[in-house]
Amino acid sequence: MKPMGELLLNERLADYTTWRVGGAAKSLYKPANVIDLSLFLKQHSTTEPLLWLGLGSNSLIKDTGFNGTVILTQGCLNEITILNDNLVRVEAGVSCAKMARFCARNDLCGGEFWAGIPGTMGGALRMNAGCSNRETWEMVVSVETMTRTGERRVRSPSEFDIAYRHVSGLMDEWFIAATCRFVPGEKEKSLQLIKDLLAHRAATQPTNEYNWRSVFRSPPNDFAARLIQSCGLKGMRHGGAMVSEKHANFIINHEGIASAQDIESLIQIVKQTVLEKTGTELIREVHIIGDE
Repeated sequence: MKPMGELLLNERLADYTTWRVGGAAKSLYKPANVIDLSLFLKQHSTTEPLLWLGLGSNSLIKDTGFNGTVILTQGCLNEITILNDNLVRVEAGVSCAKMARFCARNDLCGGEFWAGIPGTMGGALRMNAGCSNRETWEMVVSVETMTRTGERRVRSPSEFDIAYRHVSGLMDEWFIAATCRFVPGEKEKSLQLIKDLLAHRAATQPTNEYNWRSVFRSPPNDFAARLIQSCGLKGMRHGGAMVSEKHANFIINHEGIASAQDIESLIQIVKQTVLEKTGTELIREVHIIGDE
């Protein structure tokens, strides 16, 4: 059987990331659904590098691109299904904001915080993304993964090491879906919480710029943004990359002219400056991907 998805060659990855930078992928596959993705991987080379990409909100793709195959989940693995007992199954390509609104509109409470995460549910699972003192894996009952040979697995949270912005335990596999548990709620209250969260985000973050949120993890009992701001780095530029003047833990592609190298260099400058001035070594959240 032939896969039914769309295979693109030499595809520019800047169009698939929130920073709007990055070179081309050797190939990019847009699966028709989970079954189609499994079929594609079963027929694909087991030695070629694979990169799974959602909204591209936690990835910095190098200017040289990615010499392998990119699996695009956003807009592809996009099913949400209400199960019994206040459970919802959501696929990896669904945006976190869409998941938050879906649950709210179905009188399910607890997932409103996802509205503040600019990524997909697959990415949220991969890094235990959070907002408003809530984290993704608090909601998870089980996950579904897929290996590079197209095998589907069901796994429980107890099989992973889960911490702040960290998940380990994947064994050459990627998240394709999760089942999450909610509590009964009231649609209007949940939608108002989402509205308030988004208003706060717009007021405090550079949401109208090409950006990546939370470039660095906040260290224990402190905030990365506070440390960066205390070093006088707000507004610092390197090429077309700039530390946001609105929120110091955001680096923006100012006026859309930055290269991936500009951004990577500025990340290193910020990290080194904070270390020298405060003694705190910031840990980068963004994943830097691609060929040297």
